[in-house]
Amino acid sequence: MIQKGKKIYFASDFHLGVPNYEKSREREKTLVNWLESIRSDAQEIYLVGDLFDFWFEYKHTIPKGYTRFLGKIAELNDSGIPIHFFTGNHDMWMFDYLPQELGITIHRDSIQREWNGKKFFIGHGDGLGPGDRFYKFIKTFFQSKVCQWFFARLHPNLGMGIANFWSKKSRISNIKKGEEFLGDEKEWLYIYAQNILKKEHFDYFIFGHRHLVLDLKIKNKNARYINLGEWVTGNPHFAWFDGDELTLQPVQQ
Repeated sequence: MIQKGKKIYFASDFHLGVPNYEKSREREKTLVNWLESIRSDAQEIYLVGDLFDFWFEYKHTIPKGYTRFLGKIAELNDSGIPIHFFTGNHDMWMFDYLPQELGITIHRDSIQREWNGKKFFIGHGDGLGPGDRFYKFIKTFFQSKVCQWFFARLHPNLGMGIANFWSKKSRISNIKKGEEFLGDEKEWLYIYAQNILKKEHFDYFIFGHRHLVLDLKIKNKNARYINLGEWVTGNPHFAWFDGDELTLQPVQQ
C-alpha cells in the first residue's frame, strides 16, 4: 500500500564510470541531486540495473570511486527508505558488500510487486525475450561460480583494468551509434511482456537495459511497457507511482 503523499520511484542505467572520470563524476552529481530531491516523498526506490558500467567485488577490494552516490544511498536507507538494486549486464558481479555496507536489497532476477491493486513486473531486461542467444550464453557463463572464481584470481589492478577497458569500449561504441526504436512488434522486451500477459496480468512492465525512453500501451491488454532509458547521453528520465498512476518524466537538471 502506498502511504498518503508517498511515491515509489524507478530509475536505471546510470553507467557510472564511463566514458571518462570527469563526465562520470558530473553524472554522479546529477544522480545524487535527484536522489536528494525525492527523499521527502519516496516510500521505496528501485534502481533497475547497470548502475555501474563495471563492478566486481574481490574479497577485500571493490572498485574505487562513486563515493557520493554510495554515501547518498546509505544516508537514504538509514533514514528509513528501502532501496533496491538490480544487477544488470554491466554490474552483475555485485555480491554481499553493498547489502552489508549500505543496507540495500539486491535483485538478480525480475520481480513482481503489487501496490494499491496495481501489479508491476520489474527487471533490468537483459536476456529476456526472443533472440540474442549468444548474449544469453555469455550471461550464463559470467554468472557461473567458475567464471567468478577465475576472475577473482587476477590481481585487482589487472582484473579491473581489463574489465574497465572492455566495458568502456563497448559503451562508447553504443553511445556513438545510438539506439533506435524497432517498432512494437520488434522490440523484444515488448514481445516478452506480451507473452507474460498470456499467462498472468500485470498493469505495468518496468525495464531498463534498452537505453530508450519508452512508454507503450500493450495492445488489447490494458497494460503498459515502460523503459526507463539511460543517463549517459544527457537525457536522464525516471518513473514514479503515487498509488493511482505511473508517470515517466525527465530529470530536472
